[in-house]
Amino acid sequence: MAKKSKKQQSGGTPATVALTAAGTAYTLHAYEHDPASPSYGEEAAKALGVSPDRVFKTLVAEVDGELTVAVVPVAGSLDLKALAAAVGGKRAVMADPAAAERTTGYVRGGISPLGQRKRLRTVLDSSADGHATICVSAGRRGLEVELSPTDLTALTAAVLAPIGRV
Repeated sequence: MAKKSKKQQSGGTPATVALTAAGTAYTLHAYEHDPASPSYGEEAAKALGVSPDRVFKTLVAEVDGELTVAVVPVAGSLDLKALAAAVGGKRAVMADPAAAERTTGYVRGGISPLGQRKRLRTVLDSSADGHATICVSAGRRGLEVELSPTDLTALTAAVLAPIGRV
């Protein structure tokens, strides 16, 4: 089961609280976040010693005006056309960062697909299925949660689709 830090025992982030409440197995990984780092996801992969194709970033986009979460490997980028198609939409654009933060309850660079203030439809890149576990933000810069893609899909009601590009 989970390794519990002092912060998690006192409530943790909304993501860890959601995981614990669901009884989902996960491992929490903390690292020292460098504010000067140009890429939160690549920083996490390097700090954790994990291949960048197993560390996924959480992006918020607007598909036909509706906020939608895209979870893609940090080694690549989001294909907005593929995201729109995955949810039956016509057009996707990146969401305004302030709207993403306000809606999810997380700050940029620490947005987790789990425990969001308002549950948004979620699409997980299908490459996640090729791994026993993946890492996603635990809701704070410098904190990642490792869990199975199957559990992440179930907890977020995510659609699996090829939305990432290398």
